[in-house]
Amino acid sequence: MPELPEVETVCRGLQNKVVGDRIVSVEVLRKDSVGSPSVKKFSSSLRGHRIEKVHRRGKYILIDLDERAGLICHLRMSGRLLIVDKDRAANKFLRIKILLESGRELHFEDMRVFGRLWYVPTGETFEDVVPTLGQLGIEPITELSAETLAAIFKGRKQSVKGALLDQRNIAGIGNIYADESLFQAGIHPARAAGTLKRAELTKLAETVKAVLNRAIILGGSTLRDYTSSEGVNGRYQQQSLVYGRTGEECRTCGKKIERMKIAGRSSHFCPACQKHKQEKSAKRQN
Repeated sequence: MPELPEVETVCRGLQNKVVGDRIVSVEVLRKDSVGSPSVKKFSSSLRGHRIEKVHRRGKYILIDLDERAGLICHLRMSGRLLIVDKDRAANKFLRIKILLESGRELHFEDMRVFGRLWYVPTGETFEDVVPTLGQLGIEPITELSAETLAAIFKGRKQSVKGALLDQRNIAGIGNIYADESLFQAGIHPARAAGTLKRAELTKLAETVKAVLNRAIILGGSTLRDYTSSEGVNGRYQQQSLVYGRTGEECRTCGKKIERMKIAGRSSHFCPACQKHKQEKSAKRQN
């Protein structure tokens, strides 16, 4: 699933390309891709609106429209939101096509059909239409600090990896960047979040922000279906230090990167750089 850097990359690309453009028509090719309202109302309601701003909350793409309306997109597993020329051949996974006044088109492609778009009527908020938005935690790039982490982790026996992945704590961090951040902070992913000391919290806050910002610069990570709004693959995965490198040598110490299941996800770490006294009791994946 695309994480914060991938979604931010898409938002920035769209912000530069579609702001000020007006929606001429909407064609829904797969009704499952519309969250609300009905397909017919979704299409008719979007027509005529001008796009004013594209921004992000967690892993959600938020589009401000004129007349205080809006459009929400969640890419989920395989969704792609692309700005394309009108004469481009349609992808077989095209689910929603939005024709713009400029002649370009905004395409929502989604192979697995888990992604969704929602129309936000005038007078309603993004949170009114998708209540999950109101349950999201802090934004890591702008709000994360040793103090906010201390408040989130206080007294928690949950693994630090699990705490980072919980969107109610911090919005937008997923498996890739949690692993990368914990490695750079020298913290084992299975360690209880509530046991981190002040210096470790400071280091973790710094590394999370550094990793996310670096990933945004590189356009995110392309592991399967993700691309930018212009169809360009991300490059972060080419520089990852632990994620996806099971059995390869750690670039810091030379030990082999290991993988184990934490919070239901495969977690990659270096046993030497991220030591943990409970490591031997954890369930590993070969």
